[in-house]
Amino acid sequence: MRLFSSPLFRRKSASLMLGEMEADGDRLHRRLGPLALVALGVGATIGSGLYVSTGIVARNIAGPSLMLSFVIAAIGCGFAALCYAEMASMVPVAGSAYTYAYATMGELLAWIIGWDLILEYAVGSCFVANGWSGYFDSMLRNLMGIHMDPRLLSPPWDFGENGFFLNRVKLLDGSEALAWFNLPAVLVTLAVTVVLVVGIRESAGFNAAMVLMNIAVILTLIGAGAAYIDPKNWTPFLHEKHGWRGVAEGAAKIFIAYIGFDSISTHAEEARDPKKDMPIGILGALVVVTVLYVSTAAVLTGMIPYAQLDVTAPLAAAMQAKGLTFAGTLITLGILAGMTSSLLVGNLSQPRVLLAMARDGLLPIKFFGAVHPRFKTPWKSTILVGLVVALGGALAPLGFLADLVSIGTLFAFVVVSAAVWILRITDPDLPRSFRTPFVPFVSTMGVLVNGGLMFWLGTDNWIRLLAWLIVGLFVYFGYSRRHSLLNRTPEAVGAVSADLDV
Repeated sequence: MRLFSSPLFRRKSASLMLGEMEADGDRLHRRLGPLALVALGVGATIGSGLYVSTGIVARNIAGPSLMLSFVIAAIGCGFAALCYAEMASMVPVAGSAYTYAYATMGELLAWIIGWDLILEYAVGSCFVANGWSGYFDSMLRNLMGIHMDPRLLSPPWDFGENGFFLNRVKLLDGSEALAWFNLPAVLVTLAVTVVLVVGIRESAGFNAAMVLMNIAVILTLIGAGAAYIDPKNWTPFLHEKHGWRGVAEGAAKIFIAYIGFDSISTHAEEARDPKKDMPIGILGALVVVTVLYVSTAAVLTGMIPYAQLDVTAPLAAAMQAKGLTFAGTLITLGILAGMTSSLLVGNLSQPRVLLAMARDGLLPIKFFGAVHPRFKTPWKSTILVGLVVALGGALAPLGFLADLVSIGTLFAFVVVSAAVWILRITDPDLPRSFRTPFVPFVSTMGVLVNGGLMFWLGTDNWIRLLAWLIVGLFVYFGYSRRHSLLNRTPEAVGAVSADLDV
């Protein structure tokens, strides 16, 4: 019996992907070890989600049970991380969830998840670049006494409950004027793009330096704040208004703080020993950030009653309330380091997904599949991503960008969790250096937990995701379906068709 025989569901077998990788000499450099991969994951993950979102969620939704919300979100990530680890070690090529979906669920769903990853990485990077400028301006004012023109720190419009509106800012002389664009967002994005084009080793080294600085700041803050913890502030443990519902909703809202560790899987083609290094990188990054997040939440809610937390700068406000005046500058430096690292990894991962889609013919290969002959990086797509992120960071409102990120990542987690189970059935003999334990339980829980968190993100987020996917379907049926390599290569079609016989 032939199931899913439509060309829309044709699969590109994992063995075929591995054969292409061995036959194609124009591949990315394998220069990343396990520590570099862990650093990439930590760098992509720890950013404004920790420094800003913790106060908002603790005060308005979860209270001290924010600690439990972080753990629940980490469990959902953990199920997905185990599935990512198996897939990345088994199919060590660029593309992440897109590649895994192509091997298990067919071309149409692979395209949908690839298009979804474009949303996740591009919009996430725009969000980071946009937020980076505010902290950069704060550092200039506090350390150097330099005041930038406010018109160069904000996009020309903002986003609120009633949609978009013109953004007016207060100038240094007290008058108001229409904002121009976010200049620091443009400059930091272009600087990161230059580093990314030069090479993966240079990118990983720069990222490691930013990660070490960020972790040092976080550990300093945790250590200093721990001395001021009052256990009475943890009572009641649940939010007085939301109770246990606040724990679940808090896990969904704080999930943005975990976005990024999955980007490690996009670098499987650049890992020195992907069969061993990818599981270490993915799971190691998740463990590190979870410990830091839960510890920070415990210190924050232990120092100050959650109802009194500052939602704009919770850590800095809590530290300064206890007389730790150094905290503001230290936190600013930590945020800048974390955001720079997050921006670098986001812009590093996006071109790898585009590269994988171009190799399959779903995007123009001459542009998106171009690998620099010397640097061995997807340089054309890296430059394009840099320009798009610079434009988005300069002109798009911060609040609008934030709402678009989490739901796309959760969708990718659901697909990868399902892909592991499907591939265990369709290709059980494929070598697996790392096997996700307790399949199908872990895969099922990955689908249920991450899928469940998607439903706590509100109708507006679903509408935006669906609108983005509809645009992607127009691109697929207008270009990608006709140019797919599986349409033009009889040998490949034959190999994939054999997988459809069940």
